[in-house]
Amino acid sequence: MGEFTHFNSQGEAIMVDVSDKKETKREAEASGTIRMSEECFELVKSGGMKKGDVLGVARIAGIMGAKRTSDLIPLCHILNLSKVEISFSFLEGNKIEARCIVKTEGKTGVEMEALTGVNIALLTIYDMCKAADKGMELGEIHLLCKSGGKSGEWKAENGGL
Repeated sequence: MGEFTHFNSQGEAIMVDVSDKKETKREAEASGTIRMSEECFELVKSGGMKKGDVLGVARIAGIMGAKRTSDLIPLCHILNLSKVEISFSFLEGNKIEARCIVKTEGKTGVEMEALTGVNIALLTIYDMCKAADKGMELGEIHLLCKSGGKSGEWKAENGGL
């Protein structure tokens, strides 16, 4: 396990200095789920939710969230993202899985952007569906894989936790 990088020798929070790092292609993928009632799940699946295209809106929100990560997470670097892709899958147990793939060429990774994209997409689904089901649960949010930079490639064992 590596050292914490967001603290100086006095224990104060800092933004990591990446000025001496090489620019490399960076990519990360994250996923998470939202579990809901069967009725709500079927409404989303059929496109019958009164607020409209739930997953279409959640896709745009997830992309916007990934692009704004540095505004939300205090010590994240502002990155020029070259790709943000959000996809959804309907799973057993009335779950919808959101996945976010983010790419850039830069001096720091895009793991936080992928995780933020997933969270914002899932929160948007919650927001658009809460009239039908206030008991929805978000979970299983995790990094699936990342590549680029000094640490190279990393992949979650068995697809996650």
